Amino acid sequence: MRNFAELPPVPSDHLVPFTDQLRLAVAAYLSRFKGSSREHTESDLRCFLAWCAGHGLDPLAARRPQLELYIRWMQEIRRFKPSTVSRRFSVAAGFYRTCVIDGVLEHSPAEHVRRPTVPPESPTLGFTHLQFEALLTAARRSAKRCDFALVAMLGLLGLRIFEATGADIADLGEEHGHRVLRVCGNGNKVVLVPLPPAVGRAIDRATGARTSGPILLNRRGARMDRHAATRRPRGLAETAGIRIARAHPHMLRHILSALFPCRDSRHRRASGPAACAVRLPLPRCRLWRNHV
Repeated sequence: MRNFAELPPVPSDHLVPFTDQLRLAVAAYLSRFKGSSREHTESDLRCFLAWCAGHGLDPLAARRPQLELYIRWMQEIRRFKPSTVSRRFSVAAGFYRTCVIDGVLEHSPAEHVRRPTVPPESPTLGFTHLQFEALLTAARRSAKRCDFALVAMLGLLGLRIFEATGADIADLGEEHGHRVLRVCGNGNKVVLVPLPPAVGRAIDRATGARTSGPILLNRRGARMDRHAATRRPRGLAETAGIRIARAHPHMLRHILSALFPCRDSRHRRASGPAACAVRLPLPRCRLWRNHV
């Protein structure tokens, strides 16, 4: 059997053009999503369509063997993690499922494709308690005022990157005597997150005298994007002398589940096996009940 790694790509002048039917099918699938979910789904679907175009394959004419090869390409050529392979192929499978619903295809070629096994626990190792304290200290002493707020929002609130960078000063408020932050999560779900005093002080330091605009700013005074939010913890980890292979903001979310384990699934901050949880008094727990 020929090794998949040896399959030559199709020259650029022989690429299969996108037909109107394919464009309509892609638009019909992406219209099922909105906000950041649509952006991420479009990115994963673009990867599959680019692979099809590079191998001269019409996505609407693909069969199960071609989709198996797509998975092997992600595993053996791109060296993606099982979770990434599973997520990206789930997008392709959802695309074909929508094509079946709309009558574009009679059946989905992704129905019986074998997907990689994703471990039930996240392989990402978070910072230890002492490392997180050192990171907080480095962020507090940083000349950039938003560093402390970024680390506090990710590590003490368990926010995702896009949730932290998308938060505005107008989202700050008070509910039942508690200072809260209005957060827009996955699927545009809105939840009021109670702010511990330390996080509130970090946010106040980042906002200063500003009364509007984003909470987190970059060095140019514009809204901090996810790329800048990814670089900052790495720089702070080097400043704090933390020896870690590759510091990533998602490691800060794991700290919340380690420091505040919760046995009640209603209080989980995110979906999936690596979801961070937090234990709160009952009045505060009601603020979290829809953030799943």
